[in-house]
Amino acid sequence: MKSRSWMLLSAVACSLFATSAHAQPPGYQARTDRRYPQVVEFLKRLESKHPGRVSRFVLGRSDSGADIEGLRIGSGPGRGMIVATHHGNEYGSSEVALAAAADLSEQPISTMTVYVVPVLNVGGYNSRSREEKASGRSHDPNRDYPGPCGSDSEFALRSTRALAEFVARESIVSVATLHTHYPAVVYPWGFSTRDLETAHQAEFVKLVEASVVESRYETGNSSTVIYPANGTFEDFAFWKHGIWSLLFELGFSHSPRVAEIEEMVRVNFPGLRSLIETAPKRRASRHAFTGKCDDSLRILDRRDE
Repeated sequence: MKSRSWMLLSAVACSLFATSAHAQPPGYQARTDRRYPQVVEFLKRLESKHPGRVSRFVLGRSDSGADIEGLRIGSGPGRGMIVATHHGNEYGSSEVALAAAADLSEQPISTMTVYVVPVLNVGGYNSRSREEKASGRSHDPNRDYPGPCGSDSEFALRSTRALAEFVARESIVSVATLHTHYPAVVYPWGFSTRDLETAHQAEFVKLVEASVVESRYETGNSSTVIYPANGTFEDFAFWKHGIWSLLFELGFSHSPRVAEIEEMVRVNFPGLRSLIETAPKRRASRHAFTGKCDDSLRILDRRDE
């Protein structure tokens, strides 16, 4: 793991927010107090404003009893996806997803159908807690997917199973998952192995480099830039299906202020749009993991972040 020297930059970055004005997508206004009913209302407004171009869909029903709602934007043959808030306390990621949905609704990508799920972990989002509860237990949603080196659990949550079934059923080719708060864009492999390169290393490097032209975030392999973690969606999606999956760690805080959210939107949406537009239009053909697992690396997983 690299040292977190980026934290020294956060004070400088935050000092600029108060005096800088950032253009936001039409119809979107950053908030820090939004809860899930307000998210759903936002999706309804976009659907109403852009009939025929935008429609709501239900990914599945969460363990909290709420429908996990999203937007289907455009009608092109390609299939891309943006998913936020695996971790419920990372509300800034949901704000960026909502802004992306608003922008894409105004200017859809003609070659793509894009699915945006702004809140995967509904229960955690409403309570501002990282984990999601099911059957009286708390689970980390981004450790709940199968993987070649194991995971904490496999689909203990309805939300993670619904997402996995959706990307398979809808033939999703590229996915951006949004998190906070380490400014980076990273790619597989990111689990407990020292064999970190996939068979498509060069393609992933190009994708992440194009995704940070505006943000100037750090890029690289998930394990080396952040830390190894078993059971994440990004590794699962590529390992299981060959989906081009990138993880966007946004901003400098799990509790961003409005101005910080506006900056996260401004510098990251160009990268999200670039991923959707430029990712290969077919899934990767060689996506099996052929390395060796190393269980000693499990201790580096930082659950508190």
